[in-house]
Amino acid sequence: MEYTIDCKNKRLGRVASEIATILQGKKEPEYDPRLEGVDTVVVQNVDKIELSGSKLEQKKYYSHTTQIGHLKERKLQDVIAKHGKKYVLRHAVLRMLPKNKLQAKRIKRMKFA
Repeated sequence: MEYTIDCKNKRLGRVASEIATILQGKKEPEYDPRLEGVDTVVVQNVDKIELSGSKLEQKKYYSHTTQIGHLKERKLQDVIAKHGKKYVLRHAVLRMLPKNKLQAKRIKRMKFA
């Protein structure tokens, strides 16, 4: 089944958790955690998604180059300026999915309109 989610005036975390639930297949009666699931999600109006409070300045994204002292830290506003809100939403959904071999297959079923 194909779900269409409109992100206009919705919070980032609420939308991301809803998408992660659908991608895992938890809305289907024959849900099984070991299966990939068959539902797809089409996301609309990602640029109009809301961020609560002062997350633009306070929320940080971390990455590490595996070398000592090379922890990179970026603010949310810098990530949005460089990659856009689609990247931020995709990253949030990816972190909410279970960390196993099905994660990559599930995130591929999320499309942006």
